Amino acid sequence: MAVRPILIAPDPRLKAVSATVQKVDAEIRKLAEDMADSMYAADGIGLAAVQIGVPKRVIVMDLDQKDDKKNWRAFINPKILWASEEMAIFEEGCLSVPEIWDDVERPARIKAEYLDLNGKRVEIEADGMLATCLQHEMDHLEGVLFIDHFSRLKRSMAIKKLTKAKKLAS
Repeated sequence: MAVRPILIAPDPRLKAVSATVQKVDAEIRKLAEDMADSMYAADGIGLAAVQIGVPKRVIVMDLDQKDDKKNWRAFINPKILWASEEMAIFEEGCLSVPEIWDDVERPARIKAEYLDLNGKRVEIEADGMLATCLQHEMDHLEGVLFIDHFSRLKRSMAIKKLTKAKKLAS
C-alpha cells in the first residue's frame, strides 16, 4: 500500500476518459488499496484512479469515516443504470480541485452496477451523499470535474484560482 500524489486541475491528465478494467486481479486490488491510502491521506471521501494518473475505471469511497475506522469500498467499471428525474443539490468539493466548494445539482437517486474487489457484479440503489459521491467520482472516469457543472464564468474563475495557486506553489 502506498500514498500516491493526487493530480490537481488544470492538469490535462484529469480530462482523460478512463479505460474499462478487463480483469479484477492483484494489480487492480493493489491500485484500489493505494487509492484508499491516498484518499485517506488527503482527507477525502472518494477518489477515482485517474486522479492519481491511472486512467482506469476504478473508484474508491468511504462515506463512514468515523473514529478512525476505515470502511472503504471499491467500485470497478461502475455504470448508472437509472437516474431519477428528481434532482438534489449538494455542496461538493474535490481532491483535484482544492479549496473550491460549490453547489452541484445531480439526480437525487440512482441505480448503479459495478464489480467489487472479487470481480463480483453488484447492483445498488443510492440516494443522498452516496448517490452524489458516486456520480461525482463517475464523472472523473469520463474526464469531467465537478467545476465543469458550473457556469462558464464561475468555472473560468475557479480555473484561474487553481492556476494561480499552482504557480505560487512551484
